[in-house]
Amino acid sequence: MLNPELISLENQVFRCYLGWSAILILKIFAAGIYTGLMRFFTATFANPEDLMSPKLKVKFDDPNVERVRRAHRNDLENILPFFAIGLLYVLTDPAAFLAINLFRAVGIARIVHTLVYAVVVVPQPSRALAFFVALGATVYMALQVIASAAF
Repeated sequence: MLNPELISLENQVFRCYLGWSAILILKIFAAGIYTGLMRFFTATFANPEDLMSPKLKVKFDDPNVERVRRAHRNDLENILPFFAIGLLYVLTDPAAFLAINLFRAVGIARIVHTLVYAVVVVPQPSRALAFFVALGATVYMALQVIASAAF
């Protein structure tokens, strides 16, 4: 039976999940805005109606725009699963210290991933470390959810 207190602002684990989820949603929005700004600053537009001058042509190959787009796509591929598995993990009534730090690890690692990938490009293994910290925490939560499920 599901304990209704788990999905409550009285539950510090749920509150932390909500906070980091909101931060990551804003981060996804920021990545989209940053992509648009990069398109504007590099005059790299993907649609004819977006061209600011008749002299411009549709382009898909600016390396700076593509780097930001890849970082944004990586967010969508990794943060969206975190939203689902993080909520399911809250429902397993995990230890608060562990859960809160897993949520922090995912949030901070995803922010660092974008910073070192698209904003201030830092050589590997910085991006890989940030990616695997978030992935590892999310996979751990998924495994805990599976272990808690009654099959």
